[in-house]
Amino acid sequence: MLQSKNLSIKQWSEEDRPREKLLQKGIFSLTDAELIAVIIGSGTRNETAVELGKKLLLQAHNDLNELSKFTVKELTKEVKGIGDAKAISIVAALELGRRRKNTSPSVQSSIQSSQQVAEFFYPILSDLSHEEFWILLLNRGNKVVSKMKVSSGGISQTVVDCRIVFKYAIQYSASALVLCHNHPSGTNAPSKEDKMITDKIREGAKLFDIAVLDHIIISGESYFSFADQNLL
Repeated sequence: MLQSKNLSIKQWSEEDRPREKLLQKGIFSLTDAELIAVIIGSGTRNETAVELGKKLLLQAHNDLNELSKFTVKELTKEVKGIGDAKAISIVAALELGRRRKNTSPSVQSSIQSSQQVAEFFYPILSDLSHEEFWILLLNRGNKVVSKMKVSSGGISQTVVDCRIVFKYAIQYSASALVLCHNHPSGTNAPSKEDKMITDKIREGAKLFDIAVLDHIIISGESYFSFADQNLL
């Protein structure tokens, strides 16, 4: 159904309004632009909330993962009609979705593959514009005891202090470790520094009778596993 740009959403037929459409047909019937329209609540004098949503998505190449990287300042700058209040609502909604996926595995969860680790860390690391280094702490049955962020750095590097890794490992009486960090650059190939810190942690862990089972590098929706590539 074609709508005139001069019509407000309230003037649309009820079945075409995002909120009413959600109530009548369910959340999955809404497009991404319509979901954004529900979040921001209203449009401007000349554009509906749905049209603003489409413009925002266009700036993010119609990629919600890309949109989630925008700051409040960037959102207000990219699309006329998106002020601080609307931008804050969008950022908060996308962050809530990320946190929903970021649920810790229970103590009963046993790590059996690199894919399990990658799937666990995707929500934490895949959308970041800077590097972070995390560890999973495991007991003798390879069951997860806890997860810890060890360091946070810049776009292309983060400095890892091995002493912090071992501090957490000893604190939680871990029998094994899985290392994980992200590459915002888009490539998941390990750098020379990645290999060096892996070897350094692995050798140091031997002193405490702790095994380093894998080192996962997350880059977008892909990952690299040191164990799968026989680099451990």
